[in-house]
Amino acid sequence: MSQPLLKVRDVSKHYPVRHGLFGHRRLVAAEDVSFEIAAGETLALVGESGSGKSTVGRCVLRLEEASSGTIELEGENIRRMSADALRRLRPRMQMVFQDPLDSLNPRHSVGSLVGEPLLIHGIETRDRIPARVAELFDLVGLGKEHVDRYAHQLSGGQQQRVGIARALATSPALVVLDEPTSALDVSVEAQVLNLLMDLQSRFNLAYLFISHDLGVVRLLAKRVVVMYLGQIVEAGPTEQVLTDSVHPYTRGLVSATPIEHPREVKERVGLSGEPTSPIDPPRHCRLVPRCPFARPVCSEIEADLAEVRPGHFTRCTRFRQEHKNGVWNPEPTTRPAKAGSPQVDLAGAGAE
Repeated sequence: MSQPLLKVRDVSKHYPVRHGLFGHRRLVAAEDVSFEIAAGETLALVGESGSGKSTVGRCVLRLEEASSGTIELEGENIRRMSADALRRLRPRMQMVFQDPLDSLNPRHSVGSLVGEPLLIHGIETRDRIPARVAELFDLVGLGKEHVDRYAHQLSGGQQQRVGIARALATSPALVVLDEPTSALDVSVEAQVLNLLMDLQSRFNLAYLFISHDLGVVRLLAKRVVVMYLGQIVEAGPTEQVLTDSVHPYTRGLVSATPIEHPREVKERVGLSGEPTSPIDPPRHCRLVPRCPFARPVCSEIEADLAEVRPGHFTRCTRFRQEHKNGVWNPEPTTRPAKAGSPQVDLAGAGAE
């Protein structure tokens, strides 16, 4: 079996928070997060705002320094690299940001922004860069007439295509996609998602796809990791996790999504209130204040990730105890699993 392209092991990210005049506390953005991504694969990180998924994505690229853990890309430990070594590896890992306009410098033409990484990393000579930029624009569905424009002169979909072209300029192996379509209209979102799938197929790209949209995750990702308040609470094959969810939090997320098929029967699992504070979280299940299935034992111990089925893991005290007693038999969250096309197809979607 070939080695994974990306290995993330026990990665945590804590921020110090002042408490009073002399004390301090810690904000736990991520804690003991582990996963792997193979070349050409899409792994999704999902969860509500504040779950830590974007923080993990930034730590993977070392845009944020993880507090602990190991991150390896193509067998090299990113966290132990010197600045020079990291600079040499940087072309192999890129990011597409949530808001395309905020990620593009308004003082430069979008063509110069796409060509900038080629110059910084010495990938192309200065005289060759215009031709390569034109190739990249064509690759993402933009014409030569867009090269000299500025970001504010483009639509949202065109801005995100520029962001994708910039990420592809260095021929990366891994692209972190942080909510790349959440700011786009539905018809434009479909076009951008189809573009991402096409590019992945052509260049064998690995995607770490960060999203709260379970419909998009089901379409793009082979495997999914569900996070809540910095912890992984469930992980496994996407269709299995989203159809036969085990953790109450995952079931709550699935319940909150619209029913996409008239015959689809969905179990409703309501999560009460808002996520609790990530500052000095308790050493027991963090979902207790919101969980409809919480019992006294949930406030006493913190469960480890346990394997439910081959490759499918959950962190739930209820599961651990009932499975141990041989009585665990959860009903599917959604019945039956909806078979969908691998392409987004929206009737009447206009060109963007």
